[in-house]
Amino acid sequence: MSKIYESAAAALDGLLQDNMLIASGGFGLCGIPELLLKAIKDSGVKDLTFASNNAGVDDFGIGILLQTKQVRKMMSSYVGENAEFMRQYLSGELEIEFNPQGTLAERMRAGGAGIPGFYTKTGVGTQVAEGKEHKEFDGQTYILERGIFADLSIVKAWKADETGNAIFRKTARNFNPPAAMCGKVCVMEVEEIVPVGSLDPDNIHLPGVYVHRLVQGEHEKRIEQRTVREA
Repeated sequence: MSKIYESAAAALDGLLQDNMLIASGGFGLCGIPELLLKAIKDSGVKDLTFASNNAGVDDFGIGILLQTKQVRKMMSSYVGENAEFMRQYLSGELEIEFNPQGTLAERMRAGGAGIPGFYTKTGVGTQVAEGKEHKEFDGQTYILERGIFADLSIVKAWKADETGNAIFRKTARNFNPPAAMCGKVCVMEVEEIVPVGSLDPDNIHLPGVYVHRLVQGEHEKRIEQRTVREA
């Protein structure tokens, strides 16, 4: 059965409902599943929880869903570039579960590997550790973090074959693979779908076994902070 769908909306058909936990790939503005996020916005589902490194910017990435008040909670490690994200958080309209960046990535990877929890030193002695189990190993204190098991994963890859074996480009690789792994269903948008056998197995970043649906599309190439050298 083919994994390839004709549009982002078609790829998400039958998967969306209110109150979902969605793991979304992307790092800054790199590797954001923009077509799937727009389709989620257009579907009208609400009270969503997103596990994502950040929420993009106001008019791009998860930011478009914040504008329409479709997001109830963010599980993130960075807020800084999105004014609406910050405004909703400070006004109490949006719940945020802050995670150290590496912890968030590992929580996703752990969920994808079927690991319900793990201990880490990151966050010990800070607000991150409040309410979490503490345990000592070899005289050092660690806190228990839970793996993330999402209802749906949405990610973006540079290139994938027809079975979903995928390659990510540069910074886009940071969160997309673990986000893809932790969902019950993973929908991936790609810049290019190639025939099976076209990709070198040694270059595969995400095995197709994690990917359930694929859609190819045109993508915008944004730069989060444009900096140039003095002439």
